[in-house]
Amino acid sequence: MLEADLLEADMEREADNVVHEAKPADSSGMTERRRTFLERWPSALMGFGLVAGYGMFASFIGQFLFPSRKKQHASQYVADLQSFAHGQSMTYVSPAGERVVVTRVAETGAVEDFIALSSVCPHLGCQVHWESQNNRFFCPCHNGAFDPEGNPIAGPPQEANQALPRYQLHVENGLLFIDASTERLVKLA
Repeated sequence: MLEADLLEADMEREADNVVHEAKPADSSGMTERRRTFLERWPSALMGFGLVAGYGMFASFIGQFLFPSRKKQHASQYVADLQSFAHGQSMTYVSPAGERVVVTRVAETGAVEDFIALSSVCPHLGCQVHWESQNNRFFCPCHNGAFDPEGNPIAGPPQEANQALPRYQLHVENGLLFIDASTERLVKLA
């Protein structure tokens, strides 16, 4: 009886071995499908990344070429006409962060007495300041100079014919106002 039990246990082990040996043969198709999937997945992921990247690039170009709205401008108080002497200049910073040099060039009491020009040199973005003794705007970075109207007269800005951008001014009740952008170019967090 003991031998019969041992013989029966051996037969069960052999049956289990046959079953275990048969499983890998059946799953060879599954291994092939898994291998194929793992070979193709990186290519599909890379393709998706390229499409997403080029899509974002196209979106940025579209926003640059076709902005959704114009900048908002508003009249901003600059100074009282009586406190602003002939030949004097001041730097005005708009709510959008634009720096503007406002200069008084005459004493008639009209808006034509003043000129408002960007204080950023168009050559490389250095700060421009008014030199009343030389009757010019001067950029110290590369000796760029501009006449009182903002036209280039010396240095790299003259060679590239780059004038200083102008801002509109108006006078109301003896006060000087500037039309400047009220939106920031970059939003602060």
